[in-house]
Amino acid sequence: MKDTELDVVTGAFSFTGKYITRRLLAAGKRVKTLTGHPDRDHPFGDAVPAVPFNFDDPAALTASLAGATTLYNTYWIRFEQGQSTFERAVANTRVLLKAARGAGLRRVVHISIAHADERSPFPYYRAKKQAERAVQESGLSWVIVRPTVLFGKENILFNNIAWLLRHFPAFAVPASGQGLLQPVDVEDVARLAVEAGQREASQCIEAAGPEFFAFDEVVRLIAETIGSHARLLRAKPQRLLLFTRFINSMVHDVLLTADEIEALSHNLLVSSTPPAGRTVFSRWLKQHADTLGTTYRSELARHFN
Repeated sequence: MKDTELDVVTGAFSFTGKYITRRLLAAGKRVKTLTGHPDRDHPFGDAVPAVPFNFDDPAALTASLAGATTLYNTYWIRFEQGQSTFERAVANTRVLLKAARGAGLRRVVHISIAHADERSPFPYYRAKKQAERAVQESGLSWVIVRPTVLFGKENILFNNIAWLLRHFPAFAVPASGQGLLQPVDVEDVARLAVEAGQREASQCIEAAGPEFFAFDEVVRLIAETIGSHARLLRAKPQRLLLFTRFINSMVHDVLLTADEIEALSHNLLVSSTPPAGRTVFSRWLKQHADTLGTTYRSELARHFN
């Protein structure tokens, strides 16, 4: 394997893709990114050329992948917005995989999610499984990495929980307080992805961290760590949805969707396999207590504006 081989990362200027890109560059690889935001500020300077996705131009998409060996695919949407639907995201994934095979790539490393299931009651998880099947049927050597729920410096979920705890006197959690989470560090997910990219076998990798929390426990832990005295209020799903919609209107964003609130009680953010992540979430929180939640991070601004 040559040190100068070219790898392609979708979304290298975003969250997971940024950490994968750093590891590839550190390993001496050349990296190109396919992105919906080619002009976005990023830390890689001229080292990572950026090309638009070109899903509507398969020939151009294939040409942009020419000469590459491995595709690291982080492309996805968290919720539907305008013409960005789950159905379209699956279709775009198929176009990307066909282009990768046409360009002669040997391997794809695809970032999915724990508990992707075409029988799921939640469209997000159904579409994630459809994308996984497209990867498995692509004709490429493949790896599917299935993280539970990510944390890291640029993460939106835990940062915005901390932001709410810093700015409001109360925080609403599901009435049961339940819904297990097993947070995994984005650095660990990037490590697993890049290591798997160097192997040949097709495989699925579950990516979860070493700690489990109920949702109310993780909110209390964040509050204690950042020194917030906000009260935790237990709310039924409908009231919790009203609370999130109120916050949405204030920050002009989507804090949580109705499906995400309902999914919390289904324990979809944990894994039944031994934890592949090494970083302890509670320890990471203490290390970032001074900065976590000091500014709000907008999902809409990151992905749609």
